[in-house]
Amino acid sequence: MALKITALTSVGLGGWYAGQLFEKWKHVQKDRDCQTSLLSEFSIERMPGLPIFGTVSAATPIGSNNNDSHLTSLSTSTSRTSQIMRFGFPGLDHVRSYDDFVLSYDRRNRIAHWVFEHLSKDNVKSNGDVDRSQCEFKPDKTIHPFFRSDNKDYKYSGYDRGHLAAAGNHKAHQKHIEQTFFLSNIAPQVGVGFNRDAWNKLEKYVRKMTEIYTDVYVCTGPLFLPKKEVDGKKYIKYEVIGTNHVAVPTHFYKVIVGQTKDCRLEMEAFVMPNAPIDSTAPLANFQVPPESVERAAGLLFFDKISRDKLSKINGKRVGWT
Repeated sequence: MALKITALTSVGLGGWYAGQLFEKWKHVQKDRDCQTSLLSEFSIERMPGLPIFGTVSAATPIGSNNNDSHLTSLSTSTSRTSQIMRFGFPGLDHVRSYDDFVLSYDRRNRIAHWVFEHLSKDNVKSNGDVDRSQCEFKPDKTIHPFFRSDNKDYKYSGYDRGHLAAAGNHKAHQKHIEQTFFLSNIAPQVGVGFNRDAWNKLEKYVRKMTEIYTDVYVCTGPLFLPKKEVDGKKYIKYEVIGTNHVAVPTHFYKVIVGQTKDCRLEMEAFVMPNAPIDSTAPLANFQVPPESVERAAGLLFFDKISRDKLSKINGKRVGWT
């Protein structure tokens, strides 16, 4: 039985978004052997790492138990749900598709849930006509005014406006790099020792991966992790800045899948504290099991790729397809 959530959104966000992704997918011409293999069993939900409902999602789809004999027919259930929700849903994982990255926005915390990029050697190459100095941080007008962050929130906060989709990943076109400066793609980050150092080092490492892999898919986002206090109990505590109460994450993650020329898939996952980090610390210190990020973020990454189909996780061989 089809999911109710699919029926409810197929004409709206889900259908439009899937259409946009399909159009982009159709225009990918390189690495034809891999592409042919993928398209031979083409399904939007099976495309590696594309964040549609059920791929990078914090919510369980309504009626996801297809074996439940108590479920009514799709037409009846959809009609009833439509009646209940006549005046609209409070939210459906606020997704924004920009020209070169996709973002899910957390309206409560005024930062993104996750940002998704596809990188290759060609699209991270610098274009001489692109001028980063012309880019300005600016509020994202596609976000409702109640939930936007503003430059004033960051002023005198002591935090950098830290990119999630890195500006350096999108230097092929001026419009692409400018879109990374929308504040929806920004989160408060410690400057010295983190945003300008360790996090920047990780961003450069991800770009370097395009010299090894034909395609690199990367999902980046914030984490709010618990810490044990003196009373022995664990608490999740984080600062908020500005009049819009922009949340300051305790940590940030990147989960990456690289595809080799012979179509093998390899995954790496990193978590870094939003704090000054020793400049001598190797990136390997911050590698973590991907499932630990999923549990902490409440998200599933690349869940259409079975983990036993991955050649390596964090550089360690786990099996062959």
